[in-house]
This record gives sequence, structure tokens and C-alpha cells, in this order.
Amino acid sequence: MCDPPSKRQKAFTKLQLCGRGYGYTQIQQFANALRHNKTLTTLTIREQYISDQEAEALANALQHNQTLITLNLSHNLIIGYGVARLAKAIPRNLTLTALHLGNNKIGFSEAEHLANSLQYNKTLTTLDLNFNSIGDIGAEYLANALRFNKTLTTLDISKNGIGNEGAKYLGNALQLNKTLTTLDLSHNDFGHQGAKYLVNALQLNKTLTTFNLGSDSIGDTEVKYLANVLQQNNTLTTLHLQSNYIYDEGAEYLANALQQNKTLAIFSLNTTAISVQGAEYLSNALQQNKTLTTLNFRWNEMGAEGAKHLANALLYNKTLTTLNLSHNEIGDHGAEYLADALQHNTALTTLDLSYNKIDDRGAEYLGNTLQHNKTLITLHLQRNVIGDQGGEYLANALQQNKTLTILNLGSNHIGDHGAEHLGKALELNKTLVILNLSSNRIGDEGAKQFGNALVHNKILTTLSLSGKEISAQGAQYLANALIHNNTLTTLTFQWNRIGAQGAQYFANSLQYNETLTALDLSYSEIGDQGAEYLANALQHNKVSA
Repeated sequence: MCDPPSKRQKAFTKLQLCGRGYGYTQIQQFANALRHNKTLTTLTIREQYISDQEAEALANALQHNQTLITLNLSHNLIIGYGVARLAKAIPRNLTLTALHLGNNKIGFSEAEHLANSLQYNKTLTTLDLNFNSIGDIGAEYLANALRFNKTLTTLDISKNGIGNEGAKYLGNALQLNKTLTTLDLSHNDFGHQGAKYLVNALQLNKTLTTFNLGSDSIGDTEVKYLANVLQQNNTLTTLHLQSNYIYDEGAEYLANALQQNKTLAIFSLNTTAISVQGAEYLSNALQQNKTLTTLNFRWNEMGAEGAKHLANALLYNKTLTTLNLSHNEIGDHGAEYLADALQHNTALTTLDLSYNKIDDRGAEYLGNTLQHNKTLITLHLQRNVIGDQGGEYLANALQQNKTLTILNLGSNHIGDHGAEHLGKALELNKTLVILNLSSNRIGDEGAKQFGNALVHNKILTTLSLSGKEISAQGAQYLANALIHNNTLTTLTFQWNRIGAQGAQYFANSLQYNETLTALDLSYSEIGDQGAEYLANALQHNKVSA
């Protein structure tokens, strides 16, 4: 995503050019300027369909520029000659540390040019080639470069059609390379044999700390090899195995490894086929493990019983700080098990229970826990079926809780009654800084309650009330509050029915408010007249609307 450069900067250090609005002449002009510029450190040019001539102009600029650190040319369909020219410039540039060429037209021949440049370059630490088509041959070229390169620490070659042969070349290179710390090989085409080559490399490699093997058709057999290596490996800290064919058997292998491993801190097992039994294996491991801090376990099949097993682990585990269990259909019973555990757990700071069919009863369990828990900072409950009653339970908790800073209740069934209680809670709460209530059933009366809350609340910085229920009247309540509020920095208000009148209310408030920096009124039917009101207000206010 590209953001506009700040108008408050004394000198540009970052420049982003996105979309198809720039032609050859403009790119040539930017390239010429880059040759002499002394302040720019980051340049992003995306979605421009850069031609060979434009790529050559940028390459020539790189050979002279002495300040650029990051160059992002992703999503540009750069091919052949253009890539060759950029590759030739890399060894001559003495400052560039990160080059992003994802989603272009880079095949094995272009990969060869880049690989050759890596053998001589002394500054590049990050190379991103994701979503190209280098295949096995291109992987071989890069693998050969890794044998000699002494500076590259991060390589992303995900989504590149790399098969078993390519995995073999990379595995051999990893046994010799002593600098690479992060390797992303997700979404490639190697299977059993290719995975084995890479796993074997981990036995000898002493530098790789982050390894992404997601969506690589890895099954329980490959996981068995990997688990055996993890018991001995003492460098890997982050491992991603999401979207593979891992079942309960594979979960058992990994659980056994976690009981022995002393370094792994972040582990992703999203979107596998692990069920209740696998969750029990992992629970047993977590009770013994003393290093894992983050477990991503969304989109699995564990249900409430699986949640019960993991809840048991939380009673004993002292290191896990982030747990993502979204999309697991744990329901109210699963929420109850976890809520009970959180009354005793003193380590977990982030819990994601989104998309879990939790209704008011589950919200009650969690609300009761929040009144006593002293460590949870972030709670995600979006896309459940929590209604007004559940909103009230959580509101009561916010009046007592002293640690929660982020609460995500987007896409639930909370209406004006629930909003009333949440609004009153905000008048008393001293810690919540981000509240998401988008896509609920909150109308003008609910907006009124939040308006009242914003007059008194001195902590909240971000409020999301996007939806289709609030009209110009509700906008008026919130706009009036902004005149007095001096802490809110972001208000997301998409898809409401405020019209030009509602936009005028906000425009008037912006003449007095000095803290709001982002106001999103997308798809709120403000029309040309509403846009004019806001444009006039922005001449005096620095908010980004």
C-alpha cells in the first residue's frame, strides 16, 4: 500500500509512486533526480508497468546515488533487459540494503543476473523476489550465490514454482551459508523429497532464525523429519508451517519437539487439519516448553474440546504471550474454558478468538475474566455473534479492567443498547486506546452514547464505527464530541448514511479539533457537497480525511 508523503517534512526521505499515472518521461525525470538527490532513503514505485528503458534509467541512477537504502519496484511487470540492468547496478551501488522485486516477470534467466550480482555486492541485506517464476533453475542460480555472498540476511522467494530440485540446491547452500537469517519458501511446489533436503540443511546451518515453509504440500512424514531436527536445532526462533497437510500425527511429532527445543519463539500452524487430539498433544508440550511466546493456530478443527486442552496448558505455561485461535469453532464452551484459565494465567497478553461462534454467554465468561485478569492487553472477538447482552457484559468488565488496551468487536450483533453500556464504560475506563465496533447494529442512539463518552474519555485514540445504521444525526453527536475531545486520533466511519449534512457536521468540528489525524468517511454518501465541506475545513486543519 502506498501512502502520501508527509507535507510536514523539511526534506523528503521517502517517496512513493503508485498506480498507472506516470509515463516514461516522468519515470525518467525521477531517475535523473535520484542521481543527485542527497536525502531520499526509500523509493517505492509500484504498479507502473516499468519498461526496459525506465528500468535502465533507474539502474543508471542507482550507480550514482549515495543515500538510497530501500528500493521497492514490486508489481511492475519488469522483465528481461530491465532486470539485467538493475542487477548490473547492484554491485556498484554502495548504500542499498533492501531490494523488493516481488510480483514482476522474473524467470530463471533474470534470476541468474541477480544471482551474479549477489556474488559481488557488499551491502544488500534483503532481497524480495516473491510471486515470480524463477523455478528450479533460478533457485540453483541463487543457491550458488548464497555460497559466496557474505551480506544477505533475508531472502523471500515464495510463490516461485520451486520444486524438489530447487529445494535440493537451496538445501545444499544453507549448509554452507553463514549469513542468511530469514528464508521464505512458502507457496512453492516441492513435496516430500524437497522438504527433506531443506530439513537436513537445518542440521548443519547455524544462522537461520526464521523459516517459512507454509503452503508447501508438507505432510506428517516430512514433519517427522523436521521435528527430529528441531529437538537439536538451537538457532531457529520462528517457524511457519501454515496451510500444509499436517494432521494429529504430525502435531504429535511437533509437540515432542517443542518439549526439547530451547529456542523456538514463534510457531505458526494455521490452516492445517489438526483436531482435538492434536490440540491435546500441543497442550502437553506447552506445559513443558519455556521459550515459545507466540502460537498461531487459526483455521483448524479443534472445537471446544481442543480449546479445553489448550486452556489447561495456560494454567502452567509461563512464557506464551500471543495465542491465535480464530476460526476454530470453539463456541461458548471453548470460551468458558479459556476464560477460566485466564483468571490464573499471568503471561498471555494477546488472544484472538475471532470467527468462533461465540455469543452472549461466551462474552459473559470473558467479561467476568477481564474483571480479574491483569495481563491481557489485546482481545480480538470480531465475527462472532455477540449481541447487546454480551456487549453489556464486556462493558462492565471495562469499568474494572486496568490492562486491556485493544478490544476488537467488529462484525458482531451489538446494537444501541450494547453501545449504551460500552459508551458509559469508556467514560470510566483509563486504559483502552483502540475500540473496533464496525459492522455491528449501532445506530444514532449508539453514536450519541459514544459522543458523550468522547467528551469525557482521555485515553481512546482509535474508534471504528463503520456500518450502515448511523445517519447525519449520529454524525452530529460524534462531531460535537470532537470539538471537546483532545485524544482521539483516528475515527473510522465508513459505509454509514450520513450524507452531505453529516459531512458538514464533521467539517465544522475539524475547525476546532487539533488531535484527529485520520477520518475515514468512505462510502458514506457525502456526495460532492459533503466533499466540499470537508475540503474547506482541511484548509485550516491537518487531519487526513
